[in-house]
Amino acid sequence: MPATLRQLLLAPETMPRVVADCRRLIERELSVKPGVSGTAVKAAHKVVTTFAPGYYQAAIEEMLPDLTDKLEPFWADFNASGGAEFGDYLAKRSGEVSEALLSVTDGMAAASKRPVLVKTYKAVRGGAGKHIEAALPNLGALVQKYAA
Repeated sequence: MPATLRQLLLAPETMPRVVADCRRLIERELSVKPGVSGTAVKAAHKVVTTFAPGYYQAAIEEMLPDLTDKLEPFWADFNASGGAEFGDYLAKRSGEVSEALLSVTDGMAAASKRPVLVKTYKAVRGGAGKHIEAALPNLGALVQKYAA
């Protein structure tokens, strides 16, 4: 039986590199966001990094296991289908994948005791799906880098 994404991405020697790559991916995606919705997401990121120092890093570390679990069925199907690029696979299922991933952040927002962060999240949640969909090819490449 092949290793799960959880086993591959969250291994003690691998997880710190995955977290660092996730940070770089998020920052790269933010840097190219155009228009009003891009400005809103950039502002939300600034609120999080300004008002909750350390939260950003901790949030990635906290979310990674759940995000990995949400990606697992897609990864299994991708492998069974014999696809070449996981990012392309994810992009073709963008709506389904983005909602699966957003269920993790929705749960975190619901459980958060930080009103400023919850308010900020709610302000950008409506357009979050399209931002995640745009990042799926790069997210898939990141996953495949460690899991292939």
